[in-house]
Amino acid sequence: MSVSWAELRPSVVERWAQSAGLGQVARFAGVGVLSTIAHLSLFALFQTILESSQVANVASLVIATVLNTSLNRRWTFGVRGSGRLGIHHVQALAVFVLTWGASSLALMLLHVAVADPAPLLQVASILLGNAGATVVRFVAMRHWIFKRHEVAAAAVPD
Repeated sequence: MSVSWAELRPSVVERWAQSAGLGQVARFAGVGVLSTIAHLSLFALFQTILESSQVANVASLVIATVLNTSLNRRWTFGVRGSGRLGIHHVQALAVFVLTWGASSLALMLLHVAVADPAPLLQVASILLGNAGATVVRFVAMRHWIFKRHEVAAAAVPD
């Protein structure tokens, strides 16, 4: 009985799950859900009081990004204490530019396609725009913002 190489080799998904750590991915996803709810709720609120949907989007996204970074810093990546706190938030704001760009582009394309889109349609377009940016955000947080050797250095007692 012979066994093929394909049967012995771990699948791409299995290798990814092992390297990323499913617990870390699950925590990141949980934080992402909370941050998305905050972003979209604030967007819906700000849209009623601010001058445009783009302004409402950027304002709500800044708040959600600070929340997201703080939660991911502590819960997903295990950083405790204040070491590198400011640097982590500045790096996260750099990643924010990508998220803002994706959600703004989605809103802009919606407004090109639909003259006066309903608020729910605008929320849906932002949600779709953020979906792709989420993968990039995880990779950036894992390999740039909260690199393991820097996490150990920043993990000072509270």
